[in-house]
Amino acid sequence: MTRTVEHFLSLSNAENLSTKMNLGAGCGVAIWENQNDHVRYEAPHNNTFSLYMEGGTGTRRLDAGKVSGWPGAVCIMPAGQSSEWEITKRFRFVHLYLSDERLRSMFSETHDCDARQLDLPEANFADKPHVAQPLAELAHASMSNNLLHAEGALTDLIGGLSGRQTRLLGGLAPHILCRVEDYVEAHLASTIHLSDLALLANMSAFHFNRMFRLVQGCPPHAWITKQRVRRAKQLLRSDAPLVEVAVDCGFSSQSHLTRVFREQTGRTPAQYRKLLRDT
Repeated sequence: MTRTVEHFLSLSNAENLSTKMNLGAGCGVAIWENQNDHVRYEAPHNNTFSLYMEGGTGTRRLDAGKVSGWPGAVCIMPAGQSSEWEITKRFRFVHLYLSDERLRSMFSETHDCDARQLDLPEANFADKPHVAQPLAELAHASMSNNLLHAEGALTDLIGGLSGRQTRLLGGLAPHILCRVEDYVEAHLASTIHLSDLALLANMSAFHFNRMFRLVQGCPPHAWITKQRVRRAKQLLRSDAPLVEVAVDCGFSSQSHLTRVFREQTGRTPAQYRKLLRDT
């Protein structure tokens, strides 16, 4: 069963989905309208960031002291956190959905730190301008179907999240991570095996796989796929044929590139190239 906040909202007869934008790889933006409703999220699998765009004074969280919302309020619901809500007045809000893997992977990359340092406390109707502004930009990007705008806003939001000081056990030393990253960058057009990466760290493949995931927030294969899509985005700024882009990024074919690129970004390479040229 799909257990996401978006899924629970879709089951309500009172909810109205105004617009939706897929950002790929466990990430999406949706604008909702609601009134006269009662909603419960049962341990959703994704992290949800919410900004009340219009109204909200008639929205209460019943399991958190019955606090009420207001226009501009921010809510943060970490993955796995159940909650119960009562809505008596019409309001409009934007949701950003992020899988835990996508969130931690982006946090690690943005802040150049161990993914376990991410600090994402729950927030109920909070005043958080560093979160509210990117969410507002994501709402505008969703309404105009502007992928590049959305990617920039998402980067700003992740950049504004804070880390925590914690004693980290296990993981990979910075110099080993650097060695692995350099190797991957140099061999993106080729087949990369887990054993190749483990050898760079002088570990077994099993141990390396676990330690890499702790630090980067995602397994090696997912991280390498992200690097291939990143390179594809760069090459799509040129006039190179898509089949050449696929080969240079390590995809087996143009169709393979298209499938993975859509999964990661919500757009095909051709659509992404058109967006670049239209801006």
